[in-house]
Amino acid sequence: MELTYVHLITLVATIIVVIGSGIYSARTVKSAEGYSLGGRSSGVPLIAGSIAGTVIGGGATVGTAQLAFSLGLSAWWFTLGSGIGFIIMGLFYARPLRKSGLETIPQYLVLNYGKLAGPLASIIASIGIFFSAVASCLPGIQIVMAMFHVSPWLAAIIILVLVLAYVFFGGMKGAGVSGFMKLIIIWVTLFIAGGTALFALRDLPSSAVVFPAYPWFSLFGNGVGNGLGNLFSLIVGIICTQTYIQAVFSAADSRTAAVGAFTAALVTIPVGLPSIVVAMFMHVAHPDVLPILVLPSYLVQYQPAWLGGIGLAGILLSLIGSISGLTFGIGTMVSKDFCYELFKIKTNKTVLWVNRFTILVATFMAAVIAILNLKSQVLFWNYMSMALRGGGVFLPLSLAIFAPGKLTAKWAIASMILSTAAAIGSKLIGALPIDPLFVGLTVSAGVIIIGIIYGAVEKNKAPLVEQDSHQH
Repeated sequence: MELTYVHLITLVATIIVVIGSGIYSARTVKSAEGYSLGGRSSGVPLIAGSIAGTVIGGGATVGTAQLAFSLGLSAWWFTLGSGIGFIIMGLFYARPLRKSGLETIPQYLVLNYGKLAGPLASIIASIGIFFSAVASCLPGIQIVMAMFHVSPWLAAIIILVLVLAYVFFGGMKGAGVSGFMKLIIIWVTLFIAGGTALFALRDLPSSAVVFPAYPWFSLFGNGVGNGLGNLFSLIVGIICTQTYIQAVFSAADSRTAAVGAFTAALVTIPVGLPSIVVAMFMHVAHPDVLPILVLPSYLVQYQPAWLGGIGLAGILLSLIGSISGLTFGIGTMVSKDFCYELFKIKTNKTVLWVNRFTILVATFMAAVIAILNLKSQVLFWNYMSMALRGGGVFLPLSLAIFAPGKLTAKWAIASMILSTAAAIGSKLIGALPIDPLFVGLTVSAGVIIIGIIYGAVEKNKAPLVEQDSHQH
């Protein structure tokens, strides 16, 4: 991609304004809780900005266009499934989680399943979230390389610096403000681009021949099993992601938390559609383009330079915001569940800096893995991430919220360990024709059912033993 001076000026100016606004809004953040939860005073726009600003990253924009370049409408599952996940979160999970007054998912599990559940859930969730950060680093590095003609490592350093500026200083409040502004930019530029691509497609005389109804206009163009599997993995993964739940915990009250989740869904669901239209146009007009660069290439070649520059900034900010939000969730779990709870390091300043240092390390590691896998599919990493974080945590967390006391600590922990091991094992074997999420959830459900039955039997035995001892 060859950028003009107008492209570069509008791109850099947009990034400075958005990230600068986030840093300025969070200038009063001094404490660890203020950093991770924004003082528990977030309103609907800030919650929606934090949630949607994280999920609308590599998968929702560049990754969707990359897949749509080959398959069409079935690439919509990522933003559609994410939105459905947020609706379910708002309906069933947001209120009880916000009422708990806690800060992390593992803390909620500790309340129900004992101290060991916290670090275990942190490790499982962090591994899963980390792979999503890789998914946003991949296109981020590729786009910076293409725009500025630099090496992968220099592109990774630029991404790292931008991530640190986005979230390192401001935490939840800074990420929420930047996320909200980024969403406005993404919405406006993507829908203008999608509109122009749609008119161009409509005027193509051969579009019906090039794009047969199946697979191009079917949500199940990649197979019914794949489509439903992707939807379910997104729902489960989103409910088990610290970053999204953290936004819920930061809400002023439980109602605000639920409305924030619904608003995030309304923002997220449509955003994949313009990327799909652009990708289908590029499939006809530029069949040799590198699929991961489909969306930014269209903005440079087919939009006015000033708008293309803002659009490129929006894509970069979407990737940076996603990496920031995800690594921020990892940082909060490490600082709270390990530093604060496990090692009893409770100095406010230390906890704050452990959070920030974890963001730095996690982003660097994600960038390294992305560089080593530059030709891989963005959505592959996203879906694998959802499977790993959801397989081990989803059912124990749901039971803790909706049926507390049903499952004992040892069975909950056994479920988390065995289901995560099964999900990872199925991925490593590679030959299994089943999504690793379903492997993990099946094992988790099996262990939980055995645990509930065993607990019920033991409970029934207890009165009999007591009665027998009274007779003697």
